[in-house]
Amino acid sequence: MPKPMIVSLIISLFLLLTSQVSDAFFFKPVPRFLNEYAKPRTRRNLYRYETRNFSQTLDHFSFSYHPKFQQRYLISTENWIGPARMGPIFFYCGNEGDIEWFAANTGFVWEVAPRFGAMVVFPEHRYYGESMPFGSQEEAYKNSTSLAYLTAEQALADYALLLTELKRQFSAEASPVVLFGGSYGGMLAAWMRLKYPHITVGALASSAPILQFEDLVPPETFYDIVSNNFRRESTSCFDTIKESWNAIKFEAEKDEGLQKLAGTFRLCGKLKRTDDLADWLESAYSFLAMVNYPYPSEFLMPLPGNPIKEVCKKIDSCANGASVLDCIFEGVSVYYNYSGESDCFELDDDPHGMNGWNWQACTEMVMPMSSSRDKSMFPTYDYNYSAFQEQCGKMFNVKPRPRWITTEFGGHDFKTALKLFGSNIIFSSGLLDPWSGGSVLQNVSESIVALVTEEGAHHLDLRASTSEDPDWLVEQRASEIRLIEGWINNYYADKKGIFSM
Repeated sequence: MPKPMIVSLIISLFLLLTSQVSDAFFFKPVPRFLNEYAKPRTRRNLYRYETRNFSQTLDHFSFSYHPKFQQRYLISTENWIGPARMGPIFFYCGNEGDIEWFAANTGFVWEVAPRFGAMVVFPEHRYYGESMPFGSQEEAYKNSTSLAYLTAEQALADYALLLTELKRQFSAEASPVVLFGGSYGGMLAAWMRLKYPHITVGALASSAPILQFEDLVPPETFYDIVSNNFRRESTSCFDTIKESWNAIKFEAEKDEGLQKLAGTFRLCGKLKRTDDLADWLESAYSFLAMVNYPYPSEFLMPLPGNPIKEVCKKIDSCANGASVLDCIFEGVSVYYNYSGESDCFELDDDPHGMNGWNWQACTEMVMPMSSSRDKSMFPTYDYNYSAFQEQCGKMFNVKPRPRWITTEFGGHDFKTALKLFGSNIIFSSGLLDPWSGGSVLQNVSESIVALVTEEGAHHLDLRASTSEDPDWLVEQRASEIRLIEGWINNYYADKKGIFSM
């Protein structure tokens, strides 16, 4: 990419928060998932599949007439052993973005499919990629009326209907379905297993923060984990970043301060306010924590292995006499310009803030976030729901439902609920991933298990295997394969018992 984008990756929700430094309300980009990176790119397809469209129902929960829309999905039957042998179907629950990007970055599913003789299906989430109701993104995102059908419940119903139809088309009604998903897709995979247990036999939910709602986890959890990733590499690096926010504010108050800041950080255009620069820096630190992989990757940006270590090396080894902000720029350049191809940086790639996740965040995906005074390296602020609600009203003319997700899918006393009503779910999490704080980190029952790795980052287990994979990652994937194999074998045994009666 010619210029690093200011990425909106970690939930594209903007929460209005109060600063403990100022009484004024301001919009702050809260951690986002991967939607802004989930765009089609010019690249060679790593995996072979066919692209198809399914005529999908717009509103699954109404009997009123609505025009259907074309839902894109990717399918491969190359390794499928067929319906006669009840070949399994591996079904990835599409996230908030272009499905080809998720397919390209979910090598684990493609690699294990031949072992199981599985069909592979990657459906695209409604309102993302090319799967636009009303014929175009412009019409789909037109207003709150056209966006009303963008919900997790509708998306899960899409997947259930598509799966049912595919089984009918391939005479595969008896084929077991295993769900996969990472991040928001992991949440969908877990929820679909709970909502549609008769359609699926199990789900691998990787980096799935299903507890990041209401007061299920402390709101400061995400940023505390990001900060701890930097502190564990270098306390001086942590301290420099923490100091930098006041340095930015101090510099901005000088004559032509914004212009000087733009020069220090090599911005392509004018810097209009310090919040924009702060958001850009906060995004880099959060994304670095998410993709703090042990080997080089290009998942988000071209990055070295253990990128936070490299960032802190740059900050700590800054030349004598260099300012705090010069050192910060050296550090974040590891994220935004590791390839060295960018001459300057754009702070905002979406000036209108109009994407599907903003809508979802302002309606049902309400995830409280704050930054603590002592443990966080970010500016201190508290979550302010009233201000957030007011801003969502201005943006979309809607009122958020902060308790709807826990009503619809559960969350309070989740262990009891999952133990009584759930089965066959793997919650995989890496503790370096800031979203792990909202994930299930302990076994719930014999069949609802948590695979937790101390050095893992954001759904690292779903990525393709490499020769540089550490032993703990190889072992984690082997455990996942054994559990999935057990689900399928138990299903076959039950079917055999039924057929023999």
